[in-house]
Amino acid sequence: MRLSELLKNLHSAQTKLPAETEISGITDNSNKITQGCLFVCIKGRSFDGHSAAAQAVENGAAAVVAERDLGLFEQIIVDDSRAAYALICSAFFGDPCRKLNMIGVTGTNGKTTTCFVLHDMLTQLGKKCGLIGTVKNLVGDEELPSNLTTPDPFELHGLLRKMVDAGCRYCVMEASSQALEQKRVEGIRFRAAIFTNITRDHLDYHGNFENYVAAKRILFENADLAVINIDDVASDEMVKGIACPVRTFSTKKDSADYTAKNIQIKSSGTEYELVGEGVIGRVRFAIPGKFSVYNSMGAIVCLAELGVPFLAAVNSASAAKGVPGRIEVVPTQTDYTVIIDYAHTPDGLVNILETVREITPGRVITLFGCGGDRDKTKRPLMGKIAVEYSDIVVVTSDNPRTENPDGIIDDILVGIDKPRIPVYRVTDRTQAIEKALKKAREGDTVVLAGKGHETYQILGTEKIHYDEREIIARILS
Repeated sequence: MRLSELLKNLHSAQTKLPAETEISGITDNSNKITQGCLFVCIKGRSFDGHSAAAQAVENGAAAVVAERDLGLFEQIIVDDSRAAYALICSAFFGDPCRKLNMIGVTGTNGKTTTCFVLHDMLTQLGKKCGLIGTVKNLVGDEELPSNLTTPDPFELHGLLRKMVDAGCRYCVMEASSQALEQKRVEGIRFRAAIFTNITRDHLDYHGNFENYVAAKRILFENADLAVINIDDVASDEMVKGIACPVRTFSTKKDSADYTAKNIQIKSSGTEYELVGEGVIGRVRFAIPGKFSVYNSMGAIVCLAELGVPFLAAVNSASAAKGVPGRIEVVPTQTDYTVIIDYAHTPDGLVNILETVREITPGRVITLFGCGGDRDKTKRPLMGKIAVEYSDIVVVTSDNPRTENPDGIIDDILVGIDKPRIPVYRVTDRTQAIEKALKKAREGDTVVLAGKGHETYQILGTEKIHYDEREIIARILS
C-alpha cells in the first residue's frame, strides 16, 4: 500500500518520503521488522520504540513513525505515535470501522456479559454481528481466540475487516480502560457506548481511581449515544460535558429514562419489568443475580435507542444465552452445586456471592485468590468480602505471575481478622478445589472465583494449561 494512503487519516504528519513509497506491513514491535514495513515508535513503561528506530531501518523498514526528529530520512513525525498507530492500522485495512455500527461497552464488571447479550440479541433480530472481547472474538459464526479484552490496533482493525468481508453490519466490543488510555480505539466512532459500573481495579496501572474513571470516560467522548447506569456513583463524572445524547437506566431511580421494577431473582435467572416513557416489557433473563438486571438493561436500552422496537429488544434479551465463566454451573452429578465465575474484583465477588446466597438452600463455600503483579490494595478487601458472604472460605492462588503465591495470600488474610467461619489456606489451587469439594454437602454451593473462562494459570512468566472444569471432573472421579 502507498504511504500516502496509510497517512490519509493523519493531518499533521511530516515526512520527506515520497507519497508513492510502498509499505508492506505495519508493526510497533521492533522484533517483528520485515522488509518494506512501517515501524511505529511507541514509548511504553519499560521500552521506548524510538531507541530502535535506526536499527529498524537497517533491518529493512521502509519508514518509521516517531514523535520527534530522529535524524532519519525515513522518519514520519507525528504528535502522538499511539494515536497514529491506530489511525494507520485503520487505513491499512480500508477503515472497516466506518462500515460497521460500532457499539462499545466499558466498566469494571459486566462488559463481557453485556457484549454477549448484545451479540445474541442482534443475531436473533437478523442483524449479522461481530464480537470483540475477553472470552473470545466472533466474526459472524466464526470463533477466534482472544488475547486481550481490547486488542492491539493492528489485530483490532484486522478483525473489523474480517467482519465487513463476512457481511456483518454490527460490531459489539469491550473497551478496557488500558486500551482507551493507550488509544487503541483512536479514530473509531461508536454508534453507542454503554457504561456498566466502576469499582476498584487496575489501580496498579492507572495509579489512582480518578485516572481510572478518566480513562473509561474517553469512550463517551467518541460516541453518538451514551447509555449510562446512573445507579453507579461515577455516572455523573462519566458523562460530564460530553456532546452526545445520554440515556439512563436504573433499578432505584424513577428519574432514569428506563427503570427496572418488580425484580425477581431465581435460580433459573432474573425477571423484571422494564419501564420507559410510554413503554413496558417483561424481561426474563437466563443469568441470575441483581447485576444481571443491569447487564440486560444496558443491552436492551442501547438497541431500543438505536431504533429497534422496544418489545423486540425485550424479547430478544429474554432469549439470550449465558456466558462462559459467568455464573457457570459445572455438571457434577452431586447433591451440591459447583459454580465457576470470573469474579476477580471486590465488587465482582460481592455480586456473585450475593446472588449465590439468594439461590442456595445450604451453605456457600467460596474459593478465591488474587492475581500477582496487580493492584495489592484489593486483596484484603476481597478477603473481608469472602468471609462476610460465605460459610466456608478457601484462600488459594490465582495467576500469581512473578509474585510469591504465599505472599499474595498473606495480603488477603490481612482483611480476615478473627473470622466467624472456617477459613482454609491452601496455596496449590488444585488441592484447594479438592478441599472445597470435600467440605460440600447436600444443598451447598461451591463458588470457584477468579478463573471463569480462563483455561490457564500464569506462573512466573509462563502460561500453563489449567481448566477448572477438568480439575473438578478429575477430583470427583
